[in-house]
Amino acid sequence: MTKRSLVASAVVAVLLGGGVVLAQMPKDNVSGRRHPNLAAAQRLSTQAYEKIIEAQKANEWDMQGHAQKAKELLEQVNHELKEAAEAANKNAK
Repeated sequence: MTKRSLVASAVVAVLLGGGVVLAQMPKDNVSGRRHPNLAAAQRLSTQAYEKIIEAQKANEWDMQGHAQKAKELLEQVNHELKEAAEAANKNAK
């Protein structure tokens, strides 16, 4: 490899690594006391997100965008679980 391609590879690695930091890690923000099943689902979603990050690192980020898409979907899952808990709170008798 030439010096120029090594520098370019290093820049790409830094940018991709920074993307992980900037990505929004799902938050476990559903009350386990009020909604134990939704909270458990949220924890599993967060664990799946973390495993995808590990897979990306192990495969040097070359997954043709599919891992990133999966992370985005898990962020959406996390949001919907929080919305479900809030809806249940409003409908509680």
